[in-house]
Parts: sequence; structure tokens; C-alpha cells
Amino acid sequence: MPLLLRTIARRAVPVLRGHTVTQRANVSGRPPKDAVGPMETVVGIGMFSMAILAPSGWILAHLEDYKKKD
Repeated sequence: MPLLLRTIARRAVPVLRGHTVTQRANVSGRPPKDAVGPMETVVGIGMFSMAILAPSGWILAHLEDYKKKD
């Protein structure tokens, strides 16, 4: 099993002319340019919640329909 993992890890790393290519994120330590207001926060959290919970709720609400064999 460890040999398989080493092989997968070796193939996952892109190599260019013998050098390993690394990616760096543009991370900034400064405060944001525009402050995020409380309404934007509520809308953002609400949208993420709906995106996660709405499909689950739909499936649970229609569970009996999915159980039926037509």
C-alpha cells in the first residue's frame, strides 16, 4: 500500500525540466479595502446555508416518493 501512495504522490507533483513547480497563493496580511457590513454577512451565510440545506431538505421531504417502486 505505501508503494502505491508514493507512486500516486510522485505523479501528482508536476515536474518541469527537473525542477518541482510550486504554486503560491496571493495572501495579504492587510485589512480588507471595504468593510463587510452585517447585512452582507447575513445574506452570505444565508445563501451558503440554503445551498447546503435545501437539497437535503428536498430529499427528506420527498423520501416516501423515492421509496415507491413504480
